[in-house]
Amino acid sequence: MRIHVVSDVHGRVDALARAGDGADALVCLGDLILFVDYADHSQGIFADLFGAENAGVFIGLRAEGRFDEARAMSAELWAALGGDPQAHIETAVRRQYEQIFAAMPAPAYLTYGNVDLPHFWKEYARPGHHVLDGATAEIGGLTFGFVGGGLRTRYRTPYEIDDEEYARKVEAVGEVDVLCCHIPPAIPELLYDVVARRFERGSEATLEAIRRTQPRYALFGHVHQPLAGRTRVGRTECINVGHFRGRGTPFALEW
Repeated sequence: MRIHVVSDVHGRVDALARAGDGADALVCLGDLILFVDYADHSQGIFADLFGAENAGVFIGLRAEGRFDEARAMSAELWAALGGDPQAHIETAVRRQYEQIFAAMPAPAYLTYGNVDLPHFWKEYARPGHHVLDGATAEIGGLTFGFVGGGLRTRYRTPYEIDDEEYARKVEAVGEVDVLCCHIPPAIPELLYDVVARRFERGSEATLEAIRRTQPRYALFGHVHQPLAGRTRVGRTECINVGHFRGRGTPFALEW
């Protein structure tokens, strides 16, 4: 059995269409939408609406931790654009989801990332796309558990939830062979992004579940350039499957 796993697709439609080649199924750990691109300021919803130059300034402020200034700049741009900001974003998100789900191979097992908007997915998921969050699926004789979204941060991305709600989803999954989350367990070397030079948030509830239930694998994404791409907790291999937008190739799991 061969499974391909991707995370942090961020609009990479071309590579996504090939991500299931040679595999029995695809697992997607979320972050399908591209709002801003730190590597190419001309890409993403923000740049489409306000131009690459403004996107570069906005990204620079966020990268420096000047979030109040970034929010003030964004508010000025929205005011100048006119209309309902939510309507503009919804139109852009729908356009991206339409393209992404059309390219998504099947069968695919998906959970949400912290930048996703879950309420849209049911409109675009096709037959053979199984969307799971706080739930399990049997794939090739193994039980896969899925926990989507991220925890609250100063970035205020769309699908951030309280620690308690996230822990309830981890508990609902229970004992599995493969635990699939968007964010990593709370292990420092898995959380530090060496390019952004900052720690992302990881889940203590996920780490505790790994220690207690010892799945074969814990798979995740979220941290695009991690200090460590994998580590072991007891018998569990904890693996960052890679930044799919940047790499364009899936992680392969075989058994």
